[in-house]
Amino acid sequence: MDSYDIAVRGAGAVGRSLALALSRQGLRVALLSTPPRDNGPDVRAYALNAQAVNLLRNLKVWDALPADAATPVSEMLVHGDAHASQLEFSAWSQCVDALCWIVDAQALDEALATAVRFAPHVTVLPADAPVQAALTALCDGKHSAAREALGVAYDVKPYGHTAVAARLVADKPHEGVARQWFRSPDILALLPFDRPRPGCSYGLVWSVPAARAQELQQLSDADFDAALNEATGGAAGTLRLEGPRVGWPLQLGRAERVCGPGWVLVGDAAHTVHPLSGQGLNLGLGDVEALVNVIAQRESWRPLSDEKLLRRYARERAVPVLAMQQLTDGLLHLFAHDAPVLRELRNHGLNLVNQISPLKRWLAGRALGA
Repeated sequence: MDSYDIAVRGAGAVGRSLALALSRQGLRVALLSTPPRDNGPDVRAYALNAQAVNLLRNLKVWDALPADAATPVSEMLVHGDAHASQLEFSAWSQCVDALCWIVDAQALDEALATAVRFAPHVTVLPADAPVQAALTALCDGKHSAAREALGVAYDVKPYGHTAVAARLVADKPHEGVARQWFRSPDILALLPFDRPRPGCSYGLVWSVPAARAQELQQLSDADFDAALNEATGGAAGTLRLEGPRVGWPLQLGRAERVCGPGWVLVGDAAHTVHPLSGQGLNLGLGDVEALVNVIAQRESWRPLSDEKLLRRYARERAVPVLAMQQLTDGLLHLFAHDAPVLRELRNHGLNLVNQISPLKRWLAGRALGA
């Protein structure tokens, strides 16, 4: 049986990033991966904050992305139930180059896979390969079989909603503007993108009740376009589908503990959030950065498997993860109720927050990872 310093289970964006970052410390890493399933074109798009981008840049991955695979967001418009209620964020007001970057998921996966192939201390192995390692990092997602085998409970709160994702093309340029509609009971996000048509494309994430999601996925392309354009009110121009639609159920998830002697949970294996803030991968890459720093700063005599060492990582990530989970869960429930009084209050609330610059800067800073 081969021996390694660290075994990383799961070769998604989080697992590969962790393997690359650990290998830069000279640690021998086994990256245990299951063969990818052919589910057709990947229509996912990530919204990455500055902290996540810096990590990927340090790993020599960010600059390896194709030019059209990452689109900077210069402005974010949040619409309430009424099109007249709106909250605006801009990169200019935050004194940053971009509020976030919308990244093609498949392009990022390919860039990470290429980097892993050239990493001298990373060995890619089948998921069932027998390995011996001082520390095992579980990055194999919210349905982690390895976490279950450890007996770690995973508290799941199903939302009863499904995220419908697709790629869209508009008849006018997006100009780097991301848009989001909170329309009880659904939440619709348009993420500016340069694929398939530079300057005029969007990634769609439409969170709707499960029954409505099934209806949307069964509509013809023309009928889906009509429903989409009715929901957005023409704010982004006339939109049309460019490719397939995919959907996945949404949940809030949290592991009862994220570490133990010789093991640690990272990314979705430790926590999941609603995608309304686009923070899922950002949280996972934040886990990566925290764990890598904890390992780099460990005492020379302390083994990688030491639970006291791993608890430092758990403590560092506890507050940011809980805060983001509470924020996304609270926003979802705030906009889920259809009572006229609540609808009126939250629409006025959006307009009020839009006029309070310090509060807007603070909210944007949380999303930027500040």
